Amino acid sequence: MTYLHSGPQPPRRRSPNPLRRLPEVPRDRLAGTWREARPGRIRRSFDDARGRDAGGWHVVGASTDVGADRSVVRTVGGREVVLWRGADGDLLAGPGTCPHLGALLDDCEVMHGAVFCRWHGLALEPGARRDWLTFPALDDGVLLWVRLPTEGEEPTDAPALPVRPPGAASFATVVTLRGTCEPSDVVANRLDPWHGTWYHPYAFSHLTVDDAASTDDRLVVDVAFRVTRRYAVPVRATFSCPDSRTIVMTIVEGEGTGSVVETHATLVGHDRHGRPTTVVTEATIAHSDRRGFAVARALSPLLRPAVASTARRLWVDDLAYAERRWLLRDRGETVGY
Repeated sequence: MTYLHSGPQPPRRRSPNPLRRLPEVPRDRLAGTWREARPGRIRRSFDDARGRDAGGWHVVGASTDVGADRSVVRTVGGREVVLWRGADGDLLAGPGTCPHLGALLDDCEVMHGAVFCRWHGLALEPGARRDWLTFPALDDGVLLWVRLPTEGEEPTDAPALPVRPPGAASFATVVTLRGTCEPSDVVANRLDPWHGTWYHPYAFSHLTVDDAASTDDRLVVDVAFRVTRRYAVPVRATFSCPDSRTIVMTIVEGEGTGSVVETHATLVGHDRHGRPTTVVTEATIAHSDRRGFAVARALSPLLRPAVASTARRLWVDDLAYAERRWLLRDRGETVGY
């Protein structure tokens, strides 16, 4: 059965003008979505996502975060990891502590493919020492990944990368935020698309979840992205989880077909009170086969701040959702899930 939340289903056919006159529904006339956001339906998708082995791979930032001549340290599951570029430009990763006297290897010089400790100049690179072993790492062109021993996961040669539009015909914007929750809470938030029109009316409207086309591992949604109070861009999109810490929205019909929004959740660790901190890394990879999109790509340095601002605004709301979910669980309260 298909649920209509707040108006007619957006059209799917291609048009020269992607904008549609879809006025915002006044707040006092906007239908709530709580009947359609069935806890059991969300739970089935959540259980499917939770069972997808991530192979020990964790997202640790954007490709642009690590340059050629300085190191960067990230924390994953309580473990400090240093990231730097080898002589060939490939991403390298290792323990974030120098084996000599324990210095943090953040913001260290990188020369000839080795990272040099700031305290005493010890050069560290793959195979340099038996007491300092490196980790598998990958720069996929948009995001940085590192593979660490992770409880309950079987190591794989590479992460389960989502299908993306061609890099030469798209541009990517990456934002990071952190919240007091676990990665599963971030994924659960995005497996509830029904909250979009009620919780984020400034961004979405005319939401329809197509249950007939959806499965436990793939939600199909028709939604309009708000541009102004009167106009919006309708699209058809899918939500799927390639691994237990990732959820991907892919536009499959309408303007920007092939564009993706990848949301990755990485556990940083727990504080002394046992509260978890999770970093959300979201990559918006925009694509269009319209001739004018080449201009948008050329102007991408100017457009990225606007895209990032929208993503951050959404995640201010969505992290509150994720943090509340963790808090209820920590208090032993079971609501819906």
